[in-house]
Amino acid sequence: MRSQFDDNGQRSEVSEVMDQVSRRLRQNFGKLGPILALMLLGIVLYLSFYTVSAGQQAVVQTLGRETSKQGPGLHFRIPWVQEYTLVNVEQIRRIEVGFRGGQRVADEAQMLTGDENIVEAQLIAQYRVTDPSKYLFRLADSENALRATAEVALRGIVGKTTIDDAFTTGRERVQDETRTWLQRLMDDYQSGLSITEVKLQSVDAPDAVKEAFHDVVRAREEKEKLINQARGYQADLIPKARGEARKIERDAEAYREQRVLRAQGDADKFNSVLAQYRSAQNVTRERLYLETLERIFGKIERKIVVDEALAKGALPVLPLGRADIVAGLTAAGRQP
Repeated sequence: MRSQFDDNGQRSEVSEVMDQVSRRLRQNFGKLGPILALMLLGIVLYLSFYTVSAGQQAVVQTLGRETSKQGPGLHFRIPWVQEYTLVNVEQIRRIEVGFRGGQRVADEAQMLTGDENIVEAQLIAQYRVTDPSKYLFRLADSENALRATAEVALRGIVGKTTIDDAFTTGRERVQDETRTWLQRLMDDYQSGLSITEVKLQSVDAPDAVKEAFHDVVRAREEKEKLINQARGYQADLIPKARGEARKIERDAEAYREQRVLRAQGDADKFNSVLAQYRSAQNVTRERLYLETLERIFGKIERKIVVDEALAKGALPVLPLGRADIVAGLTAAGRQP
């Protein structure tokens, strides 16, 4: 009986303690309830809103399924039901083919040219994301897929190019065709990527024959340099020769025009004098005679005019005092 009484007493004490705890919890919950509700509401609101920065897009998924894409700004989502992933669509990204951070990757770099020579090519491809949905969900690892595809495209283009073209004048063509082919393949894969630039870092021969190939390349470059210099000389000389020929032609044409005009003027003058002569022969003859004398004597500094009749009976006169005449007579062996 005593043990039963003791058990009943202990049970009653435990019951009283539990009742007291329950009462205190109900009292405290009445005070902390609003605070807990506000804290819960704050957490829900914090998780409900998110911000998309400039140059980014948010891909929203509802229960794991894509439902929308959001641009820059503040947006709302249902917590624990909707998730979002931010993707930068303006960032220019890059991959390296044939090397990593300055270290050569031989398996990627070595390839065969169209004339069956081995070269080592290193390439950088720059790209950006144009479709975030495809970028996130179409390919498991977009960067590695792009690198493998770039290697395939580069091998295909180099395989159609001779080694001389790959080393010299064909580099630009290799870059352009690789970029075109790479973009087409990535579009077929629905990768959501846009290739902005493909740049060949180097195209070189293997180490064992590198120096020999470099000698060949230098010789070809020297050949191209001499050819360009010759073409430049040709381009400079021919226009000068053509200009000189044109100048000679124009001078000849001007001289011809001058001679024609002068001859025409002389002919017109003669015809005019002839017409005057026919109308008044004596007067015209006298005028021509006087004009001729004027033209001849006008060139003589000193003139002495003696009548013909008087000159027949006159003695020769020596003009003393003219030093130039005396010197001339002395030189001729005559004394003054």
